[in-house]
This record gives sequence, C-alpha cells and structure tokens, in this order.
Amino acid sequence: MTDTEYDVLAIGDAVVDVIAPTDDAFLAAEDVPKGSMRVLSGDAADRLYARMGPAQETSGGSAANSMAGIAALGGRAAFVGQVGPDQLGTIFTHDIRAQGVTFATPPLAGDISTGRCLILVTPDAQRTMNTYRGASEHLSVDAVDADQIARATILYLEAYLWDHEKPRIAMQQAADMAHEAGRAVAFTLSDIACIGRHRKDFVEFVRSGRIDILFGNAEEARALAGIDDLDAAMVELARTVGLCVITCGADGATAIRDGETVSVPAVPPRALVDTTGAGDLFAAGFLIAHARGRPLEASLALGAATAAEVIAEYGARPRGALTQLAAD
Repeated sequence: MTDTEYDVLAIGDAVVDVIAPTDDAFLAAEDVPKGSMRVLSGDAADRLYARMGPAQETSGGSAANSMAGIAALGGRAAFVGQVGPDQLGTIFTHDIRAQGVTFATPPLAGDISTGRCLILVTPDAQRTMNTYRGASEHLSVDAVDADQIARATILYLEAYLWDHEKPRIAMQQAADMAHEAGRAVAFTLSDIACIGRHRKDFVEFVRSGRIDILFGNAEEARALAGIDDLDAAMVELARTVGLCVITCGADGATAIRDGETVSVPAVPPRALVDTTGAGDLFAAGFLIAHARGRPLEASLALGAATAAEVIAEYGARPRGALTQLAAD
C-alpha cells in the first residue's frame, strides 16, 4: 500500500455508452467497418442513434472504465473528465461516483451536450464504436488540480483526448505536475485511428520523458514504432519509455522494462458476450497491481483476469466487486 490517497488518477473522455445488438447487415447498410472506431458530429450521432435498435445506456469512456475497474478491484481511483449540463452528464456523474471513483469536475456551462458512444455489438461479440465527444472536447487545464495529481501514485492519460487543443494541453501540463510531485505517468494509445492522426506527436510525447508507462495493443505498438514485426516494435518502444505494456488479444500480454521481458497468457472468459472495455479493464488490473508494487508478471496476470471478467458481461464496466481477483 502506498502513502498516497489514490492508486490512480485518470484524465479522459467523459461519455455515456449507448450499446445495442446488431448484425453484419446493419453495419454494411451503414457502411461502417466491423470493429472500427469512428468520431461523429452531433448530427451524425443523432441520425445513427435513430436507426439503432433498442439500446442500453451505461456510463463509459476508456480511462473512466479503467477507474471503475480499479474501484471494483478494491482500489482507490479518481477521474477528471468534462460533462455537459444535461441528463447524460448527470448519469455519468452518478454512475462513476456510485462505483466508488472520486469525480469532482463540474459540468461545463452552456449548451454543449455530454459525449456519447454508440456501440454496435454483433453476435460474435465484436463491437463497432461511433463516438460524439461533445463536452469532452472542452476539458481545459482549469479542471486539472496539481494537488490532486500529487495525491495519486500514477497519473493515467487517454489518447482519445489528443484530437483537441484544450484537453491536449491539459494532459501535457498534468504530466509535468505529476513528475514535479514525483509521481509516475502512464499513457494509453487508445486506438489505431488515434495513432494515424497523431503518430508524430505521440512519438515526441513518449520521447519527451513525460511518459513512464506506455499501454497499447499489438496493432497500436506496430503503428507507433513504425515496425511490422511485433517483437521488434515492442523492443523499440521500450527504448524510449521506462515500462511498455502490450496486449495481444488471445495471445495474452507482454511487458518490457529495463531489458526484462515478461509475458502471460490470456485468461479464457467464462462467456464471450461483449469485448467492449477489455483493454480498459486490463489496464485497471495492471495499474492497481503496479501501483501497489507487485511484480510485472503478477500485474500482467491481474490485468488478464480483469479483462476476462468484463468480456463475460454486456458493457464496458464490471457489474460487481472484483476484489477476489486482486486478492488471488
């Protein structure tokens, strides 16, 4: 146990997930590639929502899901993200606080609505994400509290916010605040499309020394390193960051630190229901274990076990306590 108030504090998108089952024919009719992640305008999101089938609404956002996972594991988590002064903002705020995560960011003034992610889930459990970021795009450095950052063992940053200047500056300054307080900074690459838009910036951000822990999946690792061979890509990334953590789906996960490479197999889920949030919950398991000083292999193993739990449920957040996983 550390002497900080939080194991992890995250900065990320504050969105509400709208999840609906669908089929391949609907995706084809909408011209949406299965498994993709698109950013939509407000009008486009409204049009797609009108054509979706019956849906389930649940608070989401990648880093926010990770913090909910840490809380479910018995950890201490805080989140910074921007909502609007609307019903979805009220839902997001209620849900994340009810799950045990500290969330104190006030709603944005004005008529900008809370972000939402329209998630289409096909029978093979693949999810296709269509996101309108709304108020999240307006997160500013004013929402970042240096004292709160100093009270967290790890600051966790989400690449989805990089698209817009205000939240990008807020994350960069937050990383500096964390290092000034002697805290570690983690950065998740979030999605291959983010790298496509911002690879040069991400490479510079990692090489700047602001990042201590880098999270990504195999596809993202290859894209960021600019190397097709995964092993070589991971080695290259590990040269520029203290700890590189890469998930490889059914092939498990690997971490590289100071020349040491550790891998664990994936944990088979008790049911294959919905892969939404698997990477977010892997990060939750790894982060809480790492924040509390557990070895790399144990941290990877908890990440794999936590990811398996959310895959067996509908939605991106655990529906109950996962403290037994953390105790194992």
